[in-house]
This record gives sequence, structure tokens and C-alpha cells, in this order.
Amino acid sequence: MTAPEQSHGTRSRPPRRNVAALTQKRLETAAAAYVARFDASSSQLRAVLMRRVRTAQRAAVPIVAAAEAVIDGIIARYTKAGVLDDTRYAERKAGSLHRRGVSSRHIREKLKRAGIDRDGVDQALETTREELAADGHELDLRAALAFARRRRLGPFRTTGDRDERRSRDLAALGRAGFALDIARQVIDADDPDALLADGPPP
Repeated sequence: MTAPEQSHGTRSRPPRRNVAALTQKRLETAAAAYVARFDASSSQLRAVLMRRVRTAQRAAVPIVAAAEAVIDGIIARYTKAGVLDDTRYAERKAGSLHRRGVSSRHIREKLKRAGIDRDGVDQALETTREELAADGHELDLRAALAFARRRRLGPFRTTGDRDERRSRDLAALGRAGFALDIARQVIDADDPDALLADGPPP
């Protein structure tokens, strides 16, 4: 079967999906589906539901009265029930990001974007340090090692000349939010596994 003919210079567009009226029930359903799928902060859930409101506004379809108050109520109920817990979210997220090799600086930025306030971010990082019995330097050193291992930088390179690529590898760690002294420790290490036992450089 041949494709339908099109006029020169025009493109076929996918049909616009009809937007249903935004009722309280639809907001409740959207909220339940989101928290069932994602570990979310209250700010993230609010943003998802407000996007529904804006979509309905653009489509000029009926919207439940006082939609923002309805959303506030959903979030309040979920928080009271323990479904939403920003402290728990921040601590889990900080630990997960750290294990993936994310620097403390970038963890702070990601948690801030998720709507976690400064005290909550500080507490999440402190909890991660306590779980690892690590100070701030060691926390980032562990993350930098994980990052370098995942990206095959410095001592984890299997191909190429380490010395030739040193500046590039240091820059990669710098862009990832790691301090220069930590980046140098990792990239110049002969035995990366011994770094944590050795502690910070004098």
C-alpha cells in the first residue's frame, strides 16, 4: 500500500488527542498513578498535577473549581498517610545518587530541583555520611571513584594512555561537581581501592 499523497511542502501531523474535562477524580487518579510508579517529593507531585491543569486550560475544557486547592488537599492527605515524605525521599535520593557516583554538589542541585529545602538537603547528605561512617571528603571520594569506574577514567581505563588523557579525565570529574583535589586523587591513583583506607591527602 502506498503512502497517501501530500501537497508539496506540507507535512502530515498526528491527530490532536482530545483532552477530557479535568475533574477532581481525574486529579486523584493521576496522583495515585504517579506515586505508584515513582518515588516522588511533594513538589514533584504538585508539578505533575499542575501540568494537568495547564493542559486543560490550553484545551479550554472544564476544570474542577479551585483546582490548586484540590491539589493541595491531595498532597496533604498523601503526606498525612505517609505516601509522600520529603525527608524519606531526600535521604533515599541522596543515597542512590551517591552510589551512582554523583558528587555532593550535584546531589544538592538535584534535590533542590525536586523542591527539597536547604535543611532537608543538609539532613539527607548527613544521613548518607552517617550510613557510610564517612566525612564530607570521603563521601565525595567514594562517589568520585564510582563515577570514574563507571566512566572508565584514570586508573579504570582499559585502553589508551592514562597520562595523555589525564587532563580530559580531570575535567570530566570537575564537570561532575568534584573538587580538584579529589579528582587528582582518583585520576592519579595507582591503586584506587587503597584510597579510602589512606584517607585525605596531607
